[in-house]
Amino acid sequence: HKGASVEFKEHRQYVKGDEIRSIDWKLYGKTDRLYIRQYEDETNLRAMVLLDQSGSMAYCGSRSNNTSKHEFARRLVACLTTLLISQQDAVGLTTFDTEIREVVPARSKVSHLLAIFEALVKSKPGAETALSVTLQQVAEKLKRRGLLILVSDCFDDVNALMKALAYFKHSGSEVVIFQIWDKDELDFPFRQRTQFR
Repeated sequence: HKGASVEFKEHRQYVKGDEIRSIDWKLYGKTDRLYIRQYEDETNLRAMVLLDQSGSMAYCGSRSNNTSKHEFARRLVACLTTLLISQQDAVGLTTFDTEIREVVPARSKVSHLLAIFEALVKSKPGAETALSVTLQQVAEKLKRRGLLILVSDCFDDVNALMKALAYFKHSGSEVVIFQIWDKDELDFPFRQRTQFR
């Protein structure tokens, strides 16, 4: 965030209405142009990671080295939460399928990683899910804006999913989606008669 701080960020050209006391007079002496000094204020990030544990996440193709989409997603979430907490940012975890299964509230302590890892170990692919409905339930529980990280294969009605995600954008949260697909879902190598649900 830009604001009052000790850490200098950049200069920008003076425009009418800017405070005169923020003009860099030394730079004016060198360039004969008015510039404003801007400073950077560090803020702590608050992130919530949403892990999809629906039945479709259990898929494990023949070329995926016995790693299902859900297992890959759990590893990704473990890496992301470790990275965020190492930067002293608060991070939480919500696992869901047809409904919210577990919620680990956002904290920034290193010891909080243990609670997140325990929830990841307990996480198992379950029933099918309506992703947009679950996102609306999560939105009702989130009180503060921040970063929302969705880790899912995003198998849902696209229009309903976009409407659910738009709510987070309107509330001031930033949304990042990690869409997890197996190689089989990308190039569809099925040659014999196969039934898909």
